[in-house]
Amino acid sequence: MFDSIIKFFEEIDPVVGALLATTFTWLVTAAGASVVFLFKEMKRAALDGMLGFTGGVMVAASFWSLLSPAIAMSDGEGFAKVAPSAIGFGLGALFLFGLDKVMPHLHINFKPNESEGVPTKLNRTLLLTLAITLHNIPEGLAVGVLFGGVAAGIPEASIAGAVILAIGIGIQNFPEGIAVSMPLRRHGLSRKKSFFYGQLSAIVEPIAGVVGALAVTFFTPILPYALSFAAGAMIFVVVEEVIPETQQDRYTDIATLGFMGGFIVMMVLDVALG
Repeated sequence: MFDSIIKFFEEIDPVVGALLATTFTWLVTAAGASVVFLFKEMKRAALDGMLGFTGGVMVAASFWSLLSPAIAMSDGEGFAKVAPSAIGFGLGALFLFGLDKVMPHLHINFKPNESEGVPTKLNRTLLLTLAITLHNIPEGLAVGVLFGGVAAGIPEASIAGAVILAIGIGIQNFPEGIAVSMPLRRHGLSRKKSFFYGQLSAIVEPIAGVVGALAVTFFTPILPYALSFAAGAMIFVVVEEVIPETQQDRYTDIATLGFMGGFIVMMVLDVALG
């Protein structure tokens, strides 16, 4: 089945492939958010474990799918070879740092008075949704950049690698969708509204995916920088947002185990299938 999926993506335009792959990750988020129609509440331990799993997948993907290929495709030796990845990684982190300071948002397990970004009168629901949207921007960008590398004919960028990354991000988007919709339901929103805002948080992924693919297609030399940029953005999200969200209660061990599980799943996918 995996071979059939790869063959399908090899036969279509890589930019279209980026759109389809990131649409898939968006739909998986929606599938996770739809769990709110089955349950009104979910134990905090389960939510923290899911968030930990999400962080583990993102960290593993940052290295195996993004940083490692970026270093491999860079010319030169020593510092010259790693410089594009180091620069891109730093810029990606600074990009998310800037968004974090500007975009108003509220982390899932934080109190209303702990919202971040510019002061706003937006309600709690929108602030929670915007927080998860921050998670999803680098995820869509990462998938798109890999597809853009394929379009540019870079040997180190493969359809298989891009599809594996999309599958890994899709897997972690399912619990992420649950982790958004369930708290919204618990705070009094209807099931329909909880689902709507839960899936809405990932709609940015197809947009970021297409932007990333087009950018690399037109400016091929930026590929190692772009891959590392996406990695830096994802690591920033994990350290600044995902991990702190799992440390607000007594289930830190469960969140840590979830993180380890997510890392293992993404590593195995990338190495075994890539």
